[in-house]
Amino acid sequence: MSNIPPYTIPSMITITPAATLETLAGFDTVIDVRTPAEFAQDHIPGARNCPVLSNEERHEVGLLYAKAPFEARKLGAGLVAKNIAAMLQTSLSDRPKSWRPLLYCWRGGMRSQSAAVWFNLIGWRAEYLAGGYKTWRRHVLRSLETLPATLTWRVVCGATGSGKTRLLVALAEQGHQILDLEATAAHRGSVFGDLPNQDQPTQRWFETCLVEKLESFDPTKPVYIEAESRNIGKRTLSNALLEAMRAAPCLEIQAPLESRLAYVLAEYAHLGDDPTLLATRLERLRGSINTNTMARWQKWAREGNLTDLFRELITDYYDPLYARSQSKNFRRYADAQQLEIKNISELTSDFRLPIWQFF
Repeated sequence: MSNIPPYTIPSMITITPAATLETLAGFDTVIDVRTPAEFAQDHIPGARNCPVLSNEERHEVGLLYAKAPFEARKLGAGLVAKNIAAMLQTSLSDRPKSWRPLLYCWRGGMRSQSAAVWFNLIGWRAEYLAGGYKTWRRHVLRSLETLPATLTWRVVCGATGSGKTRLLVALAEQGHQILDLEATAAHRGSVFGDLPNQDQPTQRWFETCLVEKLESFDPTKPVYIEAESRNIGKRTLSNALLEAMRAAPCLEIQAPLESRLAYVLAEYAHLGDDPTLLATRLERLRGSINTNTMARWQKWAREGNLTDLFRELITDYYDPLYARSQSKNFRRYADAQQLEIKNISELTSDFRLPIWQFF
């Protein structure tokens, strides 16, 4: 007779969805079972991507579903089972019996529920998020419209190259609250603002990151933010955040032109690596610049003469643009507190704002 003990398939169990997003902290791991493409668009911060269908598999099942729903479900079930089996043998093989994961898919449907059922049959206390990713997305959109008004803002203004970002970094290193929109958007906010070898996040992930930061702030303390327009590269600010910025007190950095030019030359030195691309980007300004000036700037760009180019860009384009836009967009700009510095290199972690700036 065989010595193998009998094995009884566990009885079916009821999987209870998590009631709210507030329960996320109670789980050991948040698992996004959507495809890698869906995960790349946006996801709950800290979530791990364990797709039960690949990008290609989900596309295949979707096409079949339009013609034969039953056959599509059968195909999908087989693929999901195969992929869950692969997870159990690889990325999840070391999880102990006490592991408690929360799973979510697009809307809390079959993908997350299927994984939750199997995980619970194994012995893990797995749940799926009611409403799935769409619950998270609604939370993000709602938070973007409500949180900005609950915070105390201080807007850091200053002409191009005045070191606004350096001031924010210095304040953060001193323990003050900052919201660095350009870092979050991976863009410096001008027609030359693309970062080398770095794409901007998707609009949805940008908004998720903003909400994560907004939720982390203490509403009893000021939050310093750089003056920005609605668009930062291809990313867009919410109406509520933009309105909160425009209504806030302003702090304006004033620095000498030569110091600003040196700062810009250092920050944008990579633009000299591709003179043809730089000349092409200058074309975006053609509607605002006369023909002779544009020809001169493109000549300097192709020659790699960034010093003369950036000097005139600052004095003839960006400074006049700044003068027009600040009073128009920031209602308290006329009463801005002035912060005069001789050299932008002063803006380090040792720099201290005058005490009145913190009120």
